[in-house]
Amino acid sequence: MSDERFIQYETEGAVATVTLDRPDARNAQHPPFLEQFDAALKQGAADRDVRVIVVKANGPHFSAGHDISPASAKHFKDVMDPSSGILSHYAWEQENYLEMTRRWRDLPKPTIAAVHGKCIAGGLMLCWPMDLIMASEDAMFSDPVLRMGVGGVEYHAHPWELGARKAKEFLFTGDFIDAQEAWRLGMVNHVVARDQLETKTYELAEKIAQMDPFALRMAKQSVNRTLDEMGQWNAMQAVFDMHHLAHAQSRILNQGNAIQGQTISSMKSAG
Repeated sequence: MSDERFIQYETEGAVATVTLDRPDARNAQHPPFLEQFDAALKQGAADRDVRVIVVKANGPHFSAGHDISPASAKHFKDVMDPSSGILSHYAWEQENYLEMTRRWRDLPKPTIAAVHGKCIAGGLMLCWPMDLIMASEDAMFSDPVLRMGVGGVEYHAHPWELGARKAKEFLFTGDFIDAQEAWRLGMVNHVVARDQLETKTYELAEKIAQMDPFALRMAKQSVNRTLDEMGQWNAMQAVFDMHHLAHAQSRILNQGNAIQGQTISSMKSAG
């Protein structure tokens, strides 16, 4: 795990706070970021004094999604083996995108995400698994993966979060939806002024923290198991495979383009 801190963890009373703290990169995710986020949520779940976990972000935006910058590429090279083809890519994403998000959704304690600014693509993985979402008036959500030629996603909660037709529009266009639209669709619980986001989030957290912990756990499991009876987890697994089919296609196309480029270059050199 990286010595540099990208996630902050603190507690006050019965509430733990997990803060995304990579503001210069707009809280974009790379392997150390995800490792630390997962560890912080586990810490909150294991702390007997903690009854509610709040996830919030430093900087102008909640999260720009996966870090695809050249500077971040070295982190992915450390965890993936290009010689294995799609295998290591699939295995790493299965654990760090699919399995982790399921664990976050099923944490034994209530979780609340406080979202401000933009939340894009992989950023949805950090708030959708939480039980409740508080959004500031400036919050904007999008998932523009189709623009990158990827038809599936790692955490396919879209039909449950948005409804089937809106989920299709959300994916087909990659357009943003604002906080009020997200609230109308039932994706967020409350929309508040930007300067009131933390206050209102912690008011809600403190209110929930007064409830019996076992009753909260049973209520949460009841809803999550109902989602699974509706097919959510099976659908997520199936779409994850489709996502990697798109990765494989991209790899083949890139290799084909590279071979074609080399062939054309050789022909030109040969006169």
